[in-house]
Amino acid sequence: MKAIAPGYFETDFTVAHRQASEREAQMMQRVPAHRWGKAEELGGAVVFLASDASTFVSGSTLTVDGGWLAR
Repeated sequence: MKAIAPGYFETDFTVAHRQASEREAQMMQRVPAHRWGKAEELGGAVVFLASDASTFVSGSTLTVDGGWLAR
């Protein structure tokens, strides 16, 4: 089993949070990258996990979150 754990990303589901300036500011202060992720930034993780480069990777979750987990 392999998985990707995305952080805060610009999607249709996050529009309300991104438009609420005070709420967005609070959220982005907690993300070390201080910005929303873009969908295309997940591409590298998807390609890696789907490729032969990850054939020995098992039981792992690849975090793509702008530093949220590492903070």
